[in-house]
Amino acid sequence: MRVLGIETSCDETAAAVVDDGPKLVTNVIHSQNSAHARFGGVVPEVASREHVARLVDIIEQAVAPVGGIQTIDAVAVTRGPGLVGALLVGVQMAKGIALARGIPWLGVNHLEGHVAAALLADRPPTYPHVALVVSGGHTHLYAVRNFGDYALLGGTRDDAAGEAFDKVAKLLGLGYPGGALLERAAIGGNPAAIDFPRALRQRASLEFSFSGLKTSVASYLRERPQLEGRELADLCASVQEAIVDVLSAKAVRAAKRIGAGGVAVAGGVAANGRLRTLLEERCAGAGLWCFVPPKVLCTDNAAMIAAAGWMRLSRGEHDDFATSVTSRWPLGNALDTRVRIKNRKTKPEAVR
Repeated sequence: MRVLGIETSCDETAAAVVDDGPKLVTNVIHSQNSAHARFGGVVPEVASREHVARLVDIIEQAVAPVGGIQTIDAVAVTRGPGLVGALLVGVQMAKGIALARGIPWLGVNHLEGHVAAALLADRPPTYPHVALVVSGGHTHLYAVRNFGDYALLGGTRDDAAGEAFDKVAKLLGLGYPGGALLERAAIGGNPAAIDFPRALRQRASLEFSFSGLKTSVASYLRERPQLEGRELADLCASVQEAIVDVLSAKAVRAAKRIGAGGVAVAGGVAANGRLRTLLEERCAGAGLWCFVPPKVLCTDNAAMIAAAGWMRLSRGEHDDFATSVTSRWPLGNALDTRVRIKNRKTKPEAVR
């Protein structure tokens, strides 16, 4: 079964093709960064218009290497969570292709897509494990007992980690997208130069909070409005460390608490080099394996949607044409973390 994946939940217009496995065949992504940069963030209406203008061409690029749209057996598309207008562009396109070709289509949960990106690796992570899904809009810890079997362990009470990166970058005037620019500005800086707060540090908590960090940075900048050179690098490195320290510590804590064999990280912030390094170090120290996907599969992409769709379509699942998009679509239910997962498995080494 060959599946076309479509992703338009926010500001990436993407299409990909996977074959049986799921095995990645093509993966095409158009970033809208230049369209949103002058606004300092994603503008929903602009995102929707960009998807309309670009999606046909992106799909054609994705299917051309496999012989065109006539070789596609099913379509998987993000139908939530995300920006409603943006989601509608992708879902309506998927429905149109499915109707014209008489093939099934399936709406995929964007968060499940991030978790499913690991399935495209040569050596995907074993089950059960903990997934840290961390991006501009999401910061969640999940117990992944098998594909499709998720339990929410904890999430953010306010800002997502990627949102915190972007907001601090905006305070510093670094530009958009903020996370990558702040990471670049942190190079050579001292991560211990400024002791920014780590919220919810209690060992019992698997939840996150990053709004206080932004407030602390804003207060710091009011007294030092013109930072540059080493001072700017130190501040950026300290902010980055405050975020990734909490993320990595709680991910490892979650895995140990429920008896999982390791941690897989997913989402746009998973591309952050310091997070990848610190998570690998802490997993190794705790006797856990660590899975960090290639950076191209961290940010929003259609390959992960096609992979999740392939798994569900291969079970005979599909959606009817009355199914529409949803801006909110939780993944998993709350899990009593006092109950340990049985049959803990280990993995010999990290997958990069």
